[in-house]
Amino acid sequence: MGRPVKLGRNALLTAKLPAWRSRFMLGMVAVAFVALSVRAFWLQALSNDYLQKQGAVRYERTLEIPADRGKIVDRGGVVLASSLPAKAVWADPDDVAATTAQKTQLAKLLGLDPKELERKLVEGKNYVYLKRQVDADVAKRVEAMKIPGVHLRPENKRHYPEGETVAHLVGFTNVEDVGQEGFELSQQQRLAGRPGSRRVIKDNLGRVIEQVGSGTEPQDGDDLALSIDTRIQFLAFNAIRDAVREHRAKAATAIVVDVRSGEILALVNLPTYDPNNRAALNGGQLRNRAITDTYEPGSTMKPFSVAMALEAGKVKPMTTIDTSPGKLTIGTATIGDAHRYGVLTVEQILQKSSNVGTVKMALQLPPQRMWEGFTSLGFGQPPHIGFPGAVAGRVRPYKSWKPIEQATMSYGHGISVSLLQMARAYTVFARDGDMIPLTMLKSDAPAVGAQVYRPEVALQVRKMLEMAAGPQGTAPLAQIQGYRVGGKTGTAHKQENGAYQNKYIASFVGFAPVSNPRVVVAVMVDEPSAGKYYGGVVAAPIFARITGETLRALRVAPDAPFTTLIQPAEPVRESL
Repeated sequence: MGRPVKLGRNALLTAKLPAWRSRFMLGMVAVAFVALSVRAFWLQALSNDYLQKQGAVRYERTLEIPADRGKIVDRGGVVLASSLPAKAVWADPDDVAATTAQKTQLAKLLGLDPKELERKLVEGKNYVYLKRQVDADVAKRVEAMKIPGVHLRPENKRHYPEGETVAHLVGFTNVEDVGQEGFELSQQQRLAGRPGSRRVIKDNLGRVIEQVGSGTEPQDGDDLALSIDTRIQFLAFNAIRDAVREHRAKAATAIVVDVRSGEILALVNLPTYDPNNRAALNGGQLRNRAITDTYEPGSTMKPFSVAMALEAGKVKPMTTIDTSPGKLTIGTATIGDAHRYGVLTVEQILQKSSNVGTVKMALQLPPQRMWEGFTSLGFGQPPHIGFPGAVAGRVRPYKSWKPIEQATMSYGHGISVSLLQMARAYTVFARDGDMIPLTMLKSDAPAVGAQVYRPEVALQVRKMLEMAAGPQGTAPLAQIQGYRVGGKTGTAHKQENGAYQNKYIASFVGFAPVSNPRVVVAVMVDEPSAGKYYGGVVAAPIFARITGETLRALRVAPDAPFTTLIQPAEPVRESL
């Protein structure tokens, strides 16, 4: 049996600790437990809203559910603007892992310069659009490349099937689907509808893992039916296009109005643009000249001066006026006719477009009466058609008129109008002296007009306008086989920088058939430069083509025998 081993003594093992120390440590543990309990209670009970808010900030997202934009259609339901599904290609530059070859291929697919693509990928943002409104086939090819960090997002792209023929009416939207021009702009709220939304929880990779709450459903935009008839719009567009080429004109515009309803069946402008491809778009192409541009109407204003004199009882259709010697001096200015006509009846004055005869009638009217006559026709006031950019034109206050100014305004100089205003004003002659408001939206309600002239006055001037468009008038080229037409030519110098230039505006405004007018057609050609510039030889043939094709498209019964072949006479040269 061995000897017992004697262990060494250790001071730590034999030391006695003070009793207060163990109690102190126990107290500290208790305090810590209480602190943790208080903190847990604070977080779970008192700060619950704060914590939920912080969690929501980190993981909850509100996703917008876009509403479908309404279609724009013509009066027969032909689609003029609709939304097609497309994709937006976006990237997180920090996550993009692509080779140089892949970037080159991606840039080519998106129609971007490789340097532009590279610039977008180093912008320092975590979300950058590479291309918006990408067609579905291109989007599929981008997706097939499977480039990390490059993603696709669904969106809509506006499409315009009728292209340039209705561009100035329909307009277009931007990449955010917000209207920028035309009815896309003026009816933005109606077409756009209201987007919906839903609240979701996303994980740290951005994936939706849960929906929170019920959300709100989107309200799709309303469809918009225009008064335009695409058949007539196309016919008018072709006529204007051919005229611009033939006369090498700067611009041209035409309007077709339904006399019964005030609906605009066609409104065309050149230059125009393709709303589906706006890469080279400029301001001149955007201008809806029929509505936004003003011009001096020239002799197309004379029928109103004659009507005012008839309405006031100053003359009758067969009243004779001596226009000899073809000139009239007022103060230091002299007004002249293109020919020396001598004694003319009121009917012949309008038929021959005599400045002297028109002025002699107009000066019998007090300036205030003449000014009221202009304003009652809507001149000097913006037309209320619900379309952006409609101008008021200019009619100066009558108190400042000088005799020579009243004289020149009677035959369309010193006053400015838009073609839309002229088309509307001529409805007083196509109807029984009442003028109706115009609309570019389809309307089923009958038009209610404001009486401007007595019905007998309107009929008297209507007869004179048929004479003006006849063989002995200024516009025999306005005649249409099978239909009686009435209307008036206009030829005016253009003003630039406050002075008249050797540039012209040729116009014609008329209606048909005379026996029961159905349409008013107004035509204006800006700066014809191929040698012809009178309204009777430039604008009148355009009127004849548009009006004839329109009446046939509307199946309006002829009111003249087809057996009579029209032999256009040389137009009487109108006075400038």
